[in-house]
Amino acid sequence: MTTTLNMVKTGKYANERFIGVRHVQCLLCFFCLSLAYAWRVNLSMALVAMTGSDAPTSNATADKNETNSNATLEEMFFFTETQKSYMLSSFFWGYIVTQVPGGYVAQRYGAKMLLLSGLLACAMLTLLSPMAVQYGGWQALCIVRFVQGLTQGAVHPATHSLLSKWAPAHERGTLATICYSGSQFGSIAMLALSGVIADSALGWPGIFYLGGAAGFVWMVLWYAFASSTPEENRLISAGELKYIKESRTQGTIQSAETLAPTPWAQIFSSKPFLSLTVVHCTHMWGFWTLLTQIPSYLKYIYGQEIKTNALLSSLPYVVMMVMSFFFVWLSKVLANQKSLSLSFNRKFFNSIGHWIPMCSLIALGYLPRENFYTAVTLLTLTVGISAATYLGFQVNHIDLSPNYAGTLMGITNGAANVMSALAPLAVGWIVTDPENVNDWRMVFFLAAFFYFIGNLLFVIFGRTNIQKWDSPNSPVLDVEAAVPLKSKN
Repeated sequence: MTTTLNMVKTGKYANERFIGVRHVQCLLCFFCLSLAYAWRVNLSMALVAMTGSDAPTSNATADKNETNSNATLEEMFFFTETQKSYMLSSFFWGYIVTQVPGGYVAQRYGAKMLLLSGLLACAMLTLLSPMAVQYGGWQALCIVRFVQGLTQGAVHPATHSLLSKWAPAHERGTLATICYSGSQFGSIAMLALSGVIADSALGWPGIFYLGGAAGFVWMVLWYAFASSTPEENRLISAGELKYIKESRTQGTIQSAETLAPTPWAQIFSSKPFLSLTVVHCTHMWGFWTLLTQIPSYLKYIYGQEIKTNALLSSLPYVVMMVMSFFFVWLSKVLANQKSLSLSFNRKFFNSIGHWIPMCSLIALGYLPRENFYTAVTLLTLTVGISAATYLGFQVNHIDLSPNYAGTLMGITNGAANVMSALAPLAVGWIVTDPENVNDWRMVFFLAAFFYFIGNLLFVIFGRTNIQKWDSPNSPVLDVEAAVPLKSKN
């Protein structure tokens, strides 16, 4: 066992360590996440083109317009701010519901068909969105968005389940970053292209039509080249298959037939998992507070409107994507230091992704009003540096339990998205006067506090060794040492 990992580290399988079929799987997951996030943010961009700037705000006018079945798809709609908020949030109502079931199905039946069917349904609903709003108004679009959320709830858990089968233990951070950076790419692409599409002959419906059509291209490639496990893939070489199987924690991955029932009691009593859940929740609170409130903060405190500026709107996503690959490079540099453990690596990058943003948020609260571009730079870097968490807590589910990684991701991501929904509401309670910098200072201090507490618990209680409940009949393994250990937790 020890010999195998030494062979991996010293390059015995060097010809299999670089570009292989496992990287193809991650590239396909990259585009899967790109589509998923593009379909999430497309409505926020389409609403700008659908409503224009002179839209009345009375409910009566809005109700009259949205029920006009003789309207053409290119006409302007008049929605109140409340109706817009319902349309934008309805996706997440459904998204939270299918997190845990999605992880369970992925671990039992494989991620390939689950992702294929989920994105197929979501693509079709994306194509139907213009018709829904034309004939059913904002209420019908809310229903469509809710069902879209249901179809996407399994995306993160299934991706984690697939990574647990395909990623060698010491490549998890890198391969997970490749997969999940697709979320930034999809957001960037939608923000950059939506205005061009809306101004074309297709009009604003083209945002949905072209986005949905792109999904079918991905589905063909996914069906042809993706597999839930390396053993099922017909293109993988014998050398790469051996490398993956012998370096991903030596025989702890179980098939659906031999996998024990999900150990719910042990999972929810595990300190490493509970600390992982907390840090996921606190991370999402801070992250979505920033992404959803940056436009309002800059508008009311600095007098600058960026919602209609595609460059400024997409800048945090661009920086986050660039930083994610910088941190991958840095992790490889650190990995060459033999004395640094995987546990140190996870906690080091997680601390970067939480405590540096914590400091910048506190500084932001005291930035003078005339420093608009400094504020934009600070906010963008705060979001961008959070990409370090891809090498921290966001891959720790697989460290703790390769067999149940999808379920663990479903649990923590479901809880974290509840926090994502609560964060903007909390901002509404705290910021009673949007032009009062002291109110915004409290918002930033609260997010900074969550960043501090979440990462502190992860540093204290977080672990990278496989937990005993992952494979009750096997010894607990330490990925760093690759030797059987007595149960630590």
